[in-house]
Amino acid sequence: MVILNVQHEGSWIKVYDEKGKKSSQMSGSGKSLVGIASDFFVTEEGSWIKVYDGNCKKISQMSGSSKNVINASGNTFTTKEGSWLKVYDEKCKKISQRSA
Repeated sequence: MVILNVQHEGSWIKVYDEKGKKSSQMSGSGKSLVGIASDFFVTEEGSWIKVYDGNCKKISQMSGSSKNVINASGNTFTTKEGSWLKVYDEKCKKISQRSA
C-alpha cells in the first residue's frame, strides 16, 4: 500500500492511502511521528526508533540512543548520529553513511 500521509491526530496516529482515505490508525500515546516514506512511517518511542507499515504493523525497531531521525523518503530513512548521517531501510539495515 502506498502511503499518502500519516498524521498525529489527538491521541491517534492515522494513516491515509493514496486516495486520501484513512486506511488504519493506532494509539499515538508515547510516540513521536518523525518520518513518512512511500510505504512505511517512522516513530520515536522512548529510546526506540520503530518502523511501521501502512497497516500500523511494526516492521522493525532499533535503539534510538544517540540517533535523531531527520527524514524519510522513498524506501529509506536518515538519521544523524554524532557527526554522521546514516541511511537505513525499513528493516533498520544500514544502507550507507557519510560525514555530516
